[in-house]
Amino acid sequence: MPGTNFAQFHTFKWVTIPGGMHPNQIVDQEIQNSVVSQLTGKGLTQTTADNADLYVGYQVGVVQEKQWNAFGGWGWGGMAQATSSTINVGTLVVDIYDAANKKLVWTGRATKTVNPGKNQQKDLEHLNKAIEKLMKDYPPPMK
Repeated sequence: MPGTNFAQFHTFKWVTIPGGMHPNQIVDQEIQNSVVSQLTGKGLTQTTADNADLYVGYQVGVVQEKQWNAFGGWGWGGMAQATSSTINVGTLVVDIYDAANKKLVWTGRATKTVNPGKNQQKDLEHLNKAIEKLMKDYPPPMK
């Protein structure tokens, strides 16, 4: 939100955005941990009190898309063969609200962030890197 003095904010409370889509419990906790780590690294303090300066929440959108893998071809004297697989493409949106004024003051998005694969450690590293990139512009510079 243009004109917001982010220096006035010192505490934040984690909230669930009503109606927001969330992944499974493990990924949900990993997202929360990563966002909290980014915010505390920027000098904010997490609290469970309702009088926090900021409310922070997230939601995800995961879309499944078909991916086609073809091999062979007409030039080799035969028809190409193709197989399909399903890939998940996820967008993570982090919203930060001024609790006192009940207004959205900052939002960040990262696409292809929530993409569960077979290697959970690699997925976590990818998620943490994406959230670090998403949060790099928080707080925005004062103009």
